[in-house]
Amino acid sequence: MLTGTGRAQIVIVGCGFGGLFAARALARTPADVLVIDRNNYHLFQPLLYQVASAALAPADIAQPIRTILRYQQNARVMLAQVDAVDLAGRRVIADGVGVSYDYLVLAPGAVDNYFGHEDWRHFAPGMKAVEEATFIRSRLLRSFETAEIEADPAERAAHLTFIIVGGGPTGVELAGAIKELAVDVIPRDYRVVDTRMARVILIEAGPRVLPALHEDSSARALRQLRTLNVEVRLGAPVTQVLADGVEVGGERLRSYNVIWTAGVRAAPLTASLGVPHGPSGRVKVAPDCSLPGHPEVFVIGDAAWLIDAASGAPVPGVSQGALQMGRYVARVIGAELLGQRSARQRGFHYRDRGSMATVGKSRAVVELGRLRFGGLLAWLAWMALHITVLIGFRNRLAVLSSWIYSYVFFRRGSRLITRAVPPEES
Repeated sequence: MLTGTGRAQIVIVGCGFGGLFAARALARTPADVLVIDRNNYHLFQPLLYQVASAALAPADIAQPIRTILRYQQNARVMLAQVDAVDLAGRRVIADGVGVSYDYLVLAPGAVDNYFGHEDWRHFAPGMKAVEEATFIRSRLLRSFETAEIEADPAERAAHLTFIIVGGGPTGVELAGAIKELAVDVIPRDYRVVDTRMARVILIEAGPRVLPALHEDSSARALRQLRTLNVEVRLGAPVTQVLADGVEVGGERLRSYNVIWTAGVRAAPLTASLGVPHGPSGRVKVAPDCSLPGHPEVFVIGDAAWLIDAASGAPVPGVSQGALQMGRYVARVIGAELLGQRSARQRGFHYRDRGSMATVGKSRAVVELGRLRFGGLLAWLAWMALHITVLIGFRNRLAVLSSWIYSYVFFRRGSRLITRAVPPEES
């Protein structure tokens, strides 16, 4: 199936790390590339928690897709929601319009997983989108404003309690960021309430925080969190989320700020494929990232479940895995358009470039192979990596400036209350 140009049509659904790096790697491929996304921007999700904690503005970690691909002559961009995939007809349905493809790269990402309790979403928003992060930021800041004028001590305490459900990287980073905001940044802005008394509670159902990292790194992160006076509760899952708090371990914790970072599942689009799924709804793909029975369709990133042949372990749903898959799939497609099939036969191999998480200013944990360290050096390494990977020079400069400003003056320049209702109700 060819386009009007007589060239193969490659459709990429989703412009996260996987989709974006696949598109850019196809720049010299003799084919037409169409990138479809429901947003007009690429979002650097690892820093979304800093938007939620008022450290960065949304524009600092996002850039228009058209701007990123404007010099790539074989690439086009379509702003649309892809609702289904017609495998037999080789087309995707985007806002009711059928778009044909020769090759399809599905990189729709992931959504928050409430493990069968979707009603909790209203009280405990997640952080997978800019709208969610700005809502959390506004609700957080509004709680400080309410606490300033609240006469009832119990109500004031509920407004000054912040509960994060999930002790993975996002939960750990967000807990540290909120505590630093309350203790180091805003105390002098208020005349009545002492924001330094704010409680930040991190709840993890498992036995340790950062379960994907080595036990030494988890223990180091736990110590750093407790140094910040973050309350960490391990081994007790949340059993109920309510309008004014949570129930955990038979105890009721009151809070008007509950944030969900407890897990993700593959985007709903994958359900339309009618194929077997692995854990968290991720699509089981072949060693070359293709859909079994459909070698022209690839699923990558958070939506893919792939056991790495070399390590015997599943490829993790992290940004490094997504961008490596994107580049690999681009090589496979490019080679096949030139009549070569060796790239597909070798299969995808994930190269672990290391893991890291920040726990606050000058606090972080880093793992690079067998090397594990924390503290200021780890924080500097974390900062350098995130600045390097950010898309666009303007983004890097803006983020670096914001971090230096915050580090030197203990201030955050994005403390704006802009949302009053959850994203799904706006």
